Amino acid sequence: METTQSANPPTFETVWAALQETDRILKENAEQHKKYEREREKSEADFNKKLGEYINLFGAVTEYTMAPKLLEEFCELGVTFPKASRNISIRDKINNIFFEIDVMLENGDTAMLVEIKTQLTMDRIKYHMERLEKMRKYADLRGDKRAFLGAVAGVIVTDEVRKYALDQGFYLIEPAGQSLSITAPGGKPKEW
Repeated sequence: METTQSANPPTFETVWAALQETDRILKENAEQHKKYEREREKSEADFNKKLGEYINLFGAVTEYTMAPKLLEEFCELGVTFPKASRNISIRDKINNIFFEIDVMLENGDTAMLVEIKTQLTMDRIKYHMERLEKMRKYADLRGDKRAFLGAVAGVIVTDEVRKYALDQGFYLIEPAGQSLSITAPGGKPKEW
């Protein structure tokens, strides 16, 4: 086997020049990659922000369509509340009690906290139970002896979630055409 040698073997200067060019290309590619990653991250953040805004808007639409009908629908069920308040924020820094209520229905001796979600889940029901515990503590600190009831509303409610809500003593509210369907819990509703 014959080996052939190049007529012009590489010199130190040509190898050095090739290494410098390779280094320049790698740095340029790294900068382009960083720029691409920054643009991708910004685009992803913008998308997530817009998606969050749409989800919140859909949730707000759900609240706005259900809330006005609650007084009338509960009255037809035999549970009368003359007052409904929306979007209540409890901020008690002294006792470290913070929570929000979508809708609170009230009469003289009873109040009902209603949580309205587009998609109702067991986690959201559990969180609403925690909210009612906070409400009871907040009310007790102020001498408010009313009984507090809970209700959960959802446009999308699975059979499993429906059963769980009712088993926890909540009223369950779902859309039914132009009105609402309210299912009372089996037995007596839970009071906080």
